[in-house]
Amino acid sequence: MKTNDLKKVNAPTSTVTINRNEFDAGTDNIYEAISIVAKRAVQINGEIKKELIEKLEEFATYNDSLEEIFENKEQIEVSRFYEKLPKPHALAIEEWLEDKIYYRNTEKEA
Repeated sequence: MKTNDLKKVNAPTSTVTINRNEFDAGTDNIYEAISIVAKRAVQINGEIKKELIEKLEEFATYNDSLEEIFENKEQIEVSRFYEKLPKPHALAIEEWLEDKIYYRNTEKEA
């Protein structure tokens, strides 16, 4: 998930109530649905963290002197953008409800 994709997401930034029947409709098991969404949220979090670190590295300055610490305006703007994004679990739930997550149960296939 790239930054451009994150701007287009309709996931809520605050807590919302989700219809349980709608949430577990794909698996008919609430625990399995939660597990799938949780795993996807971990993946999304890793992607966002990697992207943020890469962007902040572009602005990094390596000084030996502690006295030369200054705030980089671009770095602050990038950080603020990522702070305002919906949380990874909200993004994962949105993907789940829109049937954008592929999953399979190997126990049922055997």
